[in-house]
Amino acid sequence: MGDALKRDGPLEVDMGLDMIGLLVHVPTLNHLLTLSWSELKSGMEGAGLRERRPAQDGTLTTAFAIDAEADLLDWMDEQAVEGDPSVSQVLSQLSDGAEGLLHLMHWASPGRWEVWEGRAFLYIENATGQEAGDIEDLYMESTWAEAKKRLHGIAEDEYAERVVMDWMERRKALGETLDEAMDPKIVPTFEAHTRASKALVHVVNRAMNEEELELVIGREHLEATKWGHGDWNLSTFLQSQ
Repeated sequence: MGDALKRDGPLEVDMGLDMIGLLVHVPTLNHLLTLSWSELKSGMEGAGLRERRPAQDGTLTTAFAIDAEADLLDWMDEQAVEGDPSVSQVLSQLSDGAEGLLHLMHWASPGRWEVWEGRAFLYIENATGQEAGDIEDLYMESTWAEAKKRLHGIAEDEYAERVVMDWMERRKALGETLDEAMDPKIVPTFEAHTRASKALVHVVNRAMNEEELELVIGREHLEATKWGHGDWNLSTFLQSQ
């Protein structure tokens, strides 16, 4: 089923990779950036910053604090930092500072929308009302601007029904069965599309309705400098610090 949603393009589509819409709680991120390097490290090692972490969103994919802290600390241990500058200063000066910033964003996140990249065409095309030419189109700022505009305020059930109906039509066009007796994956796939569709509407509306949240778009294993759009592109963000 997923193969039917792929497109050819300069970026290889991999059903095993995830497209990610990461919600970032901006006040939490800003607080982390103002800490000194040693304050951040000790706070993460001793779990002393957890009370500042935003509440995790049960509708979205979330990360345990201990896992997000371990990932950040592993990255920090690889850096050679002299003195005790602010975290913001360190990230701005390091060649891979964007990677560190992405770790901070994951820790400062209430959750993320996460789907197989090969299935993302189904969700994004139904969100924008336009066909994506290739995988790169799915990550463009203009694509997400249109998706957010059209999904803002829409009922989750309405969008999920639209996605599922499109999925069924795509299967029919390829001559694939919709009979669960012939394909036991039909029901689990239907349920997965429904959950992912509702979660996309949820994450978009949280980002647009709550001033303290920012939605940062990226791809699993994509270099951190290419995550996000506009002022929230990670490279651009660091340059402004």
